[in-house]
Amino acid sequence: MAYPEMRMRRLRNNPVLRDMVRETKIGMDDLIYPMFVHYGENIKNEIASMPGQYQWSIDNLVPEVKRLSTLGVKAIILFGIPENKDEFGSDAYAEDGIVQKAIKAIKKSGSEMYVIGDVCLCEYTSHGHCGMLHGEKILNDATLPLLAKTAVAQAEAGVDMVAPSDMMDGRVEIIREALDHHGFDDVPIMSYAAKYASAYYGPFRQAADSAPAFGDRRSHQMDPANVEEALREVELDIDEGADIVMVKPAQAYMDVIWRVKDSYTMPVAAYAVSGEYSMIEAAAQNGWIDRDRVMYESLLGLKRAGADIILSYHTPMVAELISKGQWPPQ
Repeated sequence: MAYPEMRMRRLRNNPVLRDMVRETKIGMDDLIYPMFVHYGENIKNEIASMPGQYQWSIDNLVPEVKRLSTLGVKAIILFGIPENKDEFGSDAYAEDGIVQKAIKAIKKSGSEMYVIGDVCLCEYTSHGHCGMLHGEKILNDATLPLLAKTAVAQAEAGVDMVAPSDMMDGRVEIIREALDHHGFDDVPIMSYAAKYASAYYGPFRQAADSAPAFGDRRSHQMDPANVEEALREVELDIDEGADIVMVKPAQAYMDVIWRVKDSYTMPVAAYAVSGEYSMIEAAAQNGWIDRDRVMYESLLGLKRAGADIILSYHTPMVAELISKGQWPPQ
């Protein structure tokens, strides 16, 4: 059947019908909100390169988490900015580390928020790298026990899920073994399986105070040119015990998301990173784009590409639009 018998516009003429036949939908079940927890009290520092995003001290973080939960946000992932850093990143796995204290405070408050802990060392090391060093070389195997300790410390604090983002070889296996050994076999692992050495991370490094003191992270994060390598990374993490695999960044790597989803029967997460967020916000502030509609299209694109879960700094904005009956934006 062809025109004039077939008229595709019939399904587009009415907004109710458009809603009925919409193939891809984005809601709060799809989204995780990244948050930054800072040492100290009464802190709510807006991140200059990420308008609308903040570093929170724990006393301000807890009521904000409650507000977000009331708004409809269901899951957050925490990144810590400690008071003191050292070459071993010891605050990452200390019992009274900043993220562990934040997890305990959120859980003690009675919040039903699902809390995920980022597992890495870069925010906690004095040199800003993701692992232990020998000179300027990042040591893979010497880093693994510290990542395992970090995951266990978060689990002991009450975290619901851990998310290793370091890209050290073998870290999922050692974290799974450590969690199971300490009785946390029910704590899932969301692995940053295909994390690229991307230029999109710039604003995050200001937000988390995690810029490397020297060099870069290309020795362990992936080359942006590679896709087949991403599939090998994902397969290794699945074999080691990952429950969810992640592609990071998101928008420029939609082909990778698609390939991963097409290749494995696993939940796939995509991290819409700081640079992606900041570009949308900057363009919107200059009046160049409709922020809400571009945000919506960006999230739709990731869902169409195969992402089951999206980590997005826009999560609260989506929740607010939903609460006002303005989602999707017109």
